[in-house]
Amino acid sequence: MPFSSTLGWLVDAACETAGADRLLAELGAHLIDDGLPLAGGALTLAVPHPLISRRTWLWRAATGEVIEGLGFAPGRPAGEPEPSPTGDAGQQWLAAIGAGQVHVTSVGPRHDGPSLSWIGPRPFTPQETDHLCQVARFAAAPLAALTARATLTTALEAYLGRRTAARVVAAPLRRGVGETIQAALLYADLRGFTALSESHPPAAVISALDAWFDRIAGAIHAFGGEVLKFIGDGLLAIFPITGEARRDACEAALRAVSAARAGMAHLDAERQQQGLPALPFGAALHVGEVLWGNIGAADRLDFTAIGPAVNLVSRLQGLCRPLQETVLVSGALAAETQVPLIALGTHALRGIATPCAVFTVSEK
Repeated sequence: MPFSSTLGWLVDAACETAGADRLLAELGAHLIDDGLPLAGGALTLAVPHPLISRRTWLWRAATGEVIEGLGFAPGRPAGEPEPSPTGDAGQQWLAAIGAGQVHVTSVGPRHDGPSLSWIGPRPFTPQETDHLCQVARFAAAPLAALTARATLTTALEAYLGRRTAARVVAAPLRRGVGETIQAALLYADLRGFTALSESHPPAAVISALDAWFDRIAGAIHAFGGEVLKFIGDGLLAIFPITGEARRDACEAALRAVSAARAGMAHLDAERQQQGLPALPFGAALHVGEVLWGNIGAADRLDFTAIGPAVNLVSRLQGLCRPLQETVLVSGALAAETQVPLIALGTHALRGIATPCAVFTVSEK
């Protein structure tokens, strides 16, 4: 049974495939064109990710459909067996679409490397199995290239955020490269963090920070924002404005901070039951123009947002403690939303020439 077209594609073109889902679908289609009876297939890759241990793509030959499954495994108890190459869900899915046995081939020398799995309408013959093993050998190079791209993307997204990571990859790595965008801004940090860090062991401080960032960053991401930077016990996030959707971005920021307050109230109740101090915080919201791009030294860059709007939101957050409010909203953002807000008057902000109209949100 000739496999020259499949092997030729793996050598000449597979490295340019857009992603693992397309590589699996195109590889399966090439195998069928070469005469191999297939009902479906699966491709599993280990990924460096804070939450995901592996990703599996499942392909159905009859429709060409590819779906993705994720494996979440931060750690296995001692003695627990290794997961199957495609995961339990993958094996069940493959078994459901074909009557034949599943053929699994590891790709490359590593035991935790990629794996390809195939199933047909009948058990594979020894000759067909040999062909599938040969295909796995030729798939090693394109899968290595795909894994390297995925590793880079995942690492950038974990440290920079999805939008910023895409921008960094697409733009030249030079200072002064960036763009001016309109965005709703959220700046938040914990109150009394210095005292907390001095009176508790480092592990407890890190645990408290992680719990706080889970609540605030999780709420930001849930409503379409992106954390640009963690700054000690604080963070800066943006809700980019696309087209004419200025109000949408501003109200998304308000909903995010409301969700964060609810999450922190629940966390504080749990901490108090454990005899731990609450984690009060302050957050400020503003909307305006920011420069989103590269700054830094000639050979060490940071991708962030700067500009008067960023300065204002950070100074506004500094009023949370003296005004005894958890959330403060600038007059500029208040003017863009229909959410009822409570006026707190006009206040001077350190380093800002023009006094700022300040609002807060209802406690209800």
